[in-house]
Amino acid sequence: MDKLSDLKHLFVTVFLANFALNVVPPAITDITVGALCPAQDECSLAIYLSGFQQAILGLGSMLMLPLLGHLSDVYGRKALLTVPVAASIVPSVILAIGRSTNYFYAYYVVKTFTGMVSDNGIECLSIAYAAANISEEKRVSAIGIVAGVGSAASLFGTMAARFLSTAQIFLVAAISSMVAAIYMRIFLKETRGIVHSEPLNQPILGESGAECSQSDSDSSKSVSQSFKKFLPLTDIFYLLRSSVTLSLATVIAFLNGLGEGGQQTPFLYFLKARLQYNKDNFAVLMLIGYSGAAIGQLFLMPRLASIIGEEAVLSLSLIAGFINMLIDSIAWAVWVPYVANLLPIIAFLTRPALQSIVSKQVGPNEQGIAQGCIAGISSFGNILSPLIYTPLTDLFLSERAPFNYPGFNLFCVGLAWLIALIPATMIQFGPHNSRLKIRDAGCCSLDA
Repeated sequence: MDKLSDLKHLFVTVFLANFALNVVPPAITDITVGALCPAQDECSLAIYLSGFQQAILGLGSMLMLPLLGHLSDVYGRKALLTVPVAASIVPSVILAIGRSTNYFYAYYVVKTFTGMVSDNGIECLSIAYAAANISEEKRVSAIGIVAGVGSAASLFGTMAARFLSTAQIFLVAAISSMVAAIYMRIFLKETRGIVHSEPLNQPILGESGAECSQSDSDSSKSVSQSFKKFLPLTDIFYLLRSSVTLSLATVIAFLNGLGEGGQQTPFLYFLKARLQYNKDNFAVLMLIGYSGAAIGQLFLMPRLASIIGEEAVLSLSLIAGFINMLIDSIAWAVWVPYVANLLPIIAFLTRPALQSIVSKQVGPNEQGIAQGCIAGISSFGNILSPLIYTPLTDLFLSERAPFNYPGFNLFCVGLAWLIALIPATMIQFGPHNSRLKIRDAGCCSLDA
């Protein structure tokens, strides 16, 4: 399997699953405020509860995603991809039944647990599936298309939310998740265990942590024994420190997670309190953003990466993210965030560019743990994000603000991406930044 067309069933699964996840957000803010603070536009309880949930989801994802990725390397990616897809069904079913305060709390608890694996697990395992089955030359296109299909699903989900009633939104989300799970189980091919015929395919994580001194047969046996055990933290640390590029990617993933976390709940509540945004406004805003993201990831990413490289694309996307938040922080009219949200055509390339860079640092049978570790680090940023931005949002939207800048929290969100630009510029540019050449250089130095 080395053709993009061979991933068609993965693309369908990603589309259906992401559609289900993204048809919900435009409506959930109004439901939360309506359940907790009826007849009010500003609700501190809703802000803090959403921030707490985001922190718990980040903590759970940080712990679960590396484990899911590792288990997918052992037991197959299809088997493990079933877990997050199936988990996303239950929360939508609850709110499809009712949206009173009691139903909301039931949804809140269930979503807190299922979101640990579903929110980022679908993307993580899908990227690992694509990276493990596509050659390095075509990998950036495959990862870009997987991300683009997810963004296209988000676009159509947001469009659907614009025209569906609140009750219909959650019913459609539940049905889409169910269809995704059934389709995947029937059509998606299972993959596991790549033949170690090339240096790039040799695993980093062996029983002893060394790689260059072992023969092919010894390495395969060692990895097989190691993978039977529960994934130790030492393996994760060794993997992330196995190259300078992976170490820098870890820092970027953390800062990107910090920024993405601030772009979620605090941003939505800022728009609702400052500009009186409702479900329809949120839907239009997300529609514009996801349209740009889908176009950028599907068409712009493969072309830009082939011309200037994933490393340059990563830097450009971080700059675009900062500018986006800077404009949003000084928004003075309802239409300003709409215009600023055109920037995600570049800003949303951060994740696929980073995932492509990481995928070239490990072999095919370690894509699960590598993508899981990066996603887990990003989730750690999501843990800290609400702890930082939720109090800032509440403070600067209140009369207690130390100075008149209601969007100061969004400016701070943008700073996370601006700081991430520093390690991004330190990643080596060009085709030499692949594990094949790094491994050869490392082995030669050991022999010397």
